[in-house]
Amino acid sequence: MILPHGSYLMNCGSPDPETLQKSRDVLIDDLQRCEKLGLTLFNFHPGSTCGKISVEESIDRIAESINIAHSKTNIYFLVIENMSCQGSTIGGKFTELRGIIDRVKDKSRIGVCLDTCHTFAAGYDLSTEEGFQKMIKEFDETVGFKYLKGMHLNDSKGKLGCHKDRHENIGKGYIGKEGFKRVMNCPQFNGIPMVLETPYTSDDTYAKEIQTVEFIHQ
Repeated sequence: MILPHGSYLMNCGSPDPETLQKSRDVLIDDLQRCEKLGLTLFNFHPGSTCGKISVEESIDRIAESINIAHSKTNIYFLVIENMSCQGSTIGGKFTELRGIIDRVKDKSRIGVCLDTCHTFAAGYDLSTEEGFQKMIKEFDETVGFKYLKGMHLNDSKGKLGCHKDRHENIGKGYIGKEGFKRVMNCPQFNGIPMVLETPYTSDDTYAKEIQTVEFIHQ
């Protein structure tokens, strides 16, 4: 249930050969550290086109990076995080996550992490029952829940579809407590690690956040 996070500096979909190679080296090094610690999950941001190559070309590079990492490590699972569609990032659309998975040779070692803020900012409406059910259906049909290996629980400072990666404390953003009540009571999300990445405001911030999500789970 431990889900470490890769470096934000990695870009495994980079158009720049030097950046791409450095990113792959860092990815492999991080995975080897996870192996030594006995960890089975590793979460990372897929990458960005940097506005210089097509989405498909960047997806090719990301999948190739995963295939290389798989060949040099034994970790289960390499977990791709969905993004907010900010700038030239890859993974904001479920179809892009599927595109990466389709290109990975060993699909038994790949997974996905859903970040609630990123999901909302990308245009999937977790704040309403209709929007939530639509998101669940689209994720299942496009990616498949067998690939869901973790979640990041974050409210959103930005409005629906804002494409901004701006985390907010649970219930204080535009997803709201009702949105998180749906998340915490959704059976498809059972049995996976859920990680808080909300803003730190005081020493008891995360104790309060945990109490909030436990309360709305009842």
